[in-house]
Amino acid sequence: MRASEILNITHHRDFECPKRAWKFYQEWNKAIFLHWELEPEIVDPLIPKSVSLDTIDGKAWVSLVAFDMNHIGIRSLPKLPHISDFHEINIRTYIKCKNKPSVYFLSMEGSKRSSCNILKAISKFPYVHSKMKRNDFSYKSKNSIHNNSFEMVYRTKMKPAQKNKTDRWLTERYAVFQEHRNKLIEYDVHHVEWPLEQIDLKELKIDYPKFNHLINNQPDKAHYSEGVKVLTWDKRKHLL
Repeated sequence: MRASEILNITHHRDFECPKRAWKFYQEWNKAIFLHWELEPEIVDPLIPKSVSLDTIDGKAWVSLVAFDMNHIGIRSLPKLPHISDFHEINIRTYIKCKNKPSVYFLSMEGSKRSSCNILKAISKFPYVHSKMKRNDFSYKSKNSIHNNSFEMVYRTKMKPAQKNKTDRWLTERYAVFQEHRNKLIEYDVHHVEWPLEQIDLKELKIDYPKFNHLINNQPDKAHYSEGVKVLTWDKRKHLL
């Protein structure tokens, strides 16, 4: 699907795409979504005071998303070989800022050290390098510095998920706000609606000492997706 076709599909968004030209292309493939429902007062201390925690039915959510990042590139240029094609695990929560339902990252890990270093410098996202290994039905990650570990064995059921309002609320997010050096970094993104499938969790072992009070081995929701093609606009900076 061409970028122009992706831009023409907007019925699933809560707000319009930016009028200015997009800058970056990437793909988020073979995505595993694990979600935990939490009381807002548990999550609220983890986000900047300049944004508001987003909730649904009075609850906050934190998600772990494990996926493959592929074909990163700048518009009209070839993909960037030293950045593209690595495994990523991020832990995120859900916020509102400037009237946009958005994402705030609590943690971001990548399997390629060079990708983490370059993307951290460019995007200002909190990337760290972790050792990761993935095949068709398992995903493993280990970070010895932070003592983070993730092990999962799964099967996809090859059946579309019957989405409810919470599923869409969790996945259809088209902005990211991140705090960095006394500034708030804003990114707008766009892609088609996530094609979610059912997933069968055979084994799951999660140990993130900093976030074990948020996430555990029994997520409240889980989904799989073959992925989406993503357009991203250049960052904007706001004073806190």
